[in-house]
Amino acid sequence: MRKSAAIIFAFIISQFQAQQGAYYQQAAKYKMDIDVNAEKFTYQGKQTLEYTNNSPDELNVVYFHLYWNAFKPNSMMDQRVSSQGKNGDGRLQKNGISTLSTIPKDQEGAQNIHWIKQNGKDLKFEVQETIMKVYLAEPIKPNSTTTFTMDWDAVIPQQIRRSGRNNREGVDMTMTQWYPKIAEYDYDGWATFDYLGREFHAPFSDFDVTIKINKDYVVGAGGILENPTEVKGYDAAAKIKAEKDKKATWKWTAKNILDFAWSADRDYSVESFNVPEGPKVYLVYQKNDKTKVWGEAQPYITKYFQIMNSHFGKYVYPTYAFIQGGDGGMEYGMCTMILGEAKDIKGLMGLMAHEGAHSWYQQMLATNESVRPWMDEGFTSYAEGYTMYQLFPEELPNPFANTLNAYRNFVKKGIEEPAVWLGDHHDNGTSYTYASYVKGELYLVQLGYIMGEQNLAETLKQYYDQWSMKHPSDRDFLHIAQKVSGMDLKWFHNYWINTTKTIDYGVKDVKYDAKSTTVTLVNNGQVPMPIDFSIMTTDKKIVTYQIPMNMTHTWKEKDAYGEFKTMPYWPWTQKEYTITIPYTKSQLSVLGIDFSQRLADVNMADNIVEVK
Repeated sequence: MRKSAAIIFAFIISQFQAQQGAYYQQAAKYKMDIDVNAEKFTYQGKQTLEYTNNSPDELNVVYFHLYWNAFKPNSMMDQRVSSQGKNGDGRLQKNGISTLSTIPKDQEGAQNIHWIKQNGKDLKFEVQETIMKVYLAEPIKPNSTTTFTMDWDAVIPQQIRRSGRNNREGVDMTMTQWYPKIAEYDYDGWATFDYLGREFHAPFSDFDVTIKINKDYVVGAGGILENPTEVKGYDAAAKIKAEKDKKATWKWTAKNILDFAWSADRDYSVESFNVPEGPKVYLVYQKNDKTKVWGEAQPYITKYFQIMNSHFGKYVYPTYAFIQGGDGGMEYGMCTMILGEAKDIKGLMGLMAHEGAHSWYQQMLATNESVRPWMDEGFTSYAEGYTMYQLFPEELPNPFANTLNAYRNFVKKGIEEPAVWLGDHHDNGTSYTYASYVKGELYLVQLGYIMGEQNLAETLKQYYDQWSMKHPSDRDFLHIAQKVSGMDLKWFHNYWINTTKTIDYGVKDVKYDAKSTTVTLVNNGQVPMPIDFSIMTTDKKIVTYQIPMNMTHTWKEKDAYGEFKTMPYWPWTQKEYTITIPYTKSQLSVLGIDFSQRLADVNMADNIVEVK
């Protein structure tokens, strides 16, 4: 090769490698002083933010989220809900009318930025709905740190969604998405989606938060309370340290979390206990007849964290708080806000299991949930189903049988939307739920069926080991799944996430011969899959034949649902497949597809044949 050609070739390769880029993530440290006027539902805020640019890019602007600006008539959230009518999120509309449109003027959410400075220099900024764009006085160079100071005041909104005042269970203040939060910056640029009611994204950050509030309040938060002997609720021997204005000061710290959230109420009780090998769990709730099932929760929560630590990776933070404070449930760093008035312990634990699992699939494995909600909600729902099946055993073929049935029923409605869509851009609230929660959960269920449950478990562990405390994407997860299984799985990922095509296999024909039985299977769907075909003999013996699908190129070797014999592969372009088994009609009781009932087949009516 000529020297000039070699130089050009080397340049092209270097540019390609540069475009791929080494992984990096930004870092932030917040120090806040908050003074709450509990009577008026307002607060004054001062904030110092150290922001470290670990990217290779020079930054000339930064962006902050001002989430509470959404909670007012004619906001973008209100407009979006109004345009969707009855198809919108049921928590944001009633009979098709946006509940944001009727928020009284004095209860509208507001985050009023007085000023922001960079290293002491005043900065120009503009507020664009729930996003604040800040023009820097000096660029933030790669691998450097800058300091922002900020002064603002806020009006705590009427609670419509997640945060706000006076929720339906009587909690005074749910303080979530409550401070100006710097946006995440990564290889895809700034994560600056307008807040329309769904999910969030942020850099891992440290927090040092001081909250002054009326001394009669108890505060629950995600973090470490540094002065429990000076405030109400956490130490039986506490001497509440109040100033002349009758306010107590709460000091909270937290390290390497995505978001600091807290809630305050005069009627909160605080209970705590230690899970063996961590964490210390806090229950912060209004203790009354409506919340009495919280008293039964400790042994279930303990076992829950033990299962999660064992199967999905160890919870890394020292504490976790379940706080009665939200409309349903919403996860934050080291805590969740949930409704507390559960009818029974199973209902309460279902909510706790889901929100707690977000500490894995939103916090420690911090995907951009606005872009890939199916990885956030779906993987969390899988962990919820897995743990709840062990906490409350049921006579079901597997932990996900109910989810699979719900999916089949939903598909019949004809309103499914692809999971790949951005979270806030689904046109139908129910379709968003199925695309994100259900399809995301069944993504893992189907992978377990394709590669074997042991390989799926190993994939989840390696995913945690390699990507905890980072910002992984679906590409990162798929890379691990393919490496663990040895299979090509890109085809499945594309079908399941990027389309609404469905799986539909069936038994087309059965012919009984003198010494054998020949079965013809048919693919009536649009998503090809490997197939587990099984028989049950008259003496109750189950024999399984695994029929690979050629696009994986490597076949499943083992599965927790039993041993199997591997057959020749079924080309994905081939409509039918014939299998001959060495059993006669008199020896057979039942035959069919997927005895484990994990396959997301939308029409199970033709999957099983009873031999009569």
